[in-house]
Amino acid sequence: MSPVKEQLPLMYLKPGEIYFSGDPSVVVTVLGSCLAITMFHRRRGLGAICHGLLPTCDGQKDCSGDCLDGLKYVDCSIRRMVQLFDQQKVRRSEIEVKCFGGSDMFTRPIERPGLASVGRQNIVSAEKILHSEGLKLVVKDVGGLQGRKIYFYTHTGEVLLKRLKKTEAARRP
Repeated sequence: MSPVKEQLPLMYLKPGEIYFSGDPSVVVTVLGSCLAITMFHRRRGLGAICHGLLPTCDGQKDCSGDCLDGLKYVDCSIRRMVQLFDQQKVRRSEIEVKCFGGSDMFTRPIERPGLASVGRQNIVSAEKILHSEGLKLVVKDVGGLQGRKIYFYTHTGEVLLKRLKKTEAARRP
């Protein structure tokens, strides 16, 4: 199925949301310090994407992903997507995982040594949870000072990425 020949449904993913589908569609989201994780199962054509704002669910180490505000957290969003694939009886070794975002949008001096930006914390949280869930990243485009706009094709797993221009705040010394 070619996205050029056929009009695919276009979905806009807002912060704190997840989209999971077995039907062909394109999901668009814009990222700054937030993180988008895509998961795709090639044989079944299942795709999922999340848009996490913050690294961990209220600082809890063992969040199950079922809390009410969970989707705005990177760790809970990943766990929730894993649950959706588990419900479909998909082996974790067959899931293709990609990660985007986590930029440092504003270059302000950090007041305390060792304090990581929200973007950096989101990246670390995602890598930790993916590892603990037995998932491997096949692609990642994270960090830096630029935002990103991504287009995720749920039926092919393809992700198109556009880097956004730096903001005025990010250009200041």
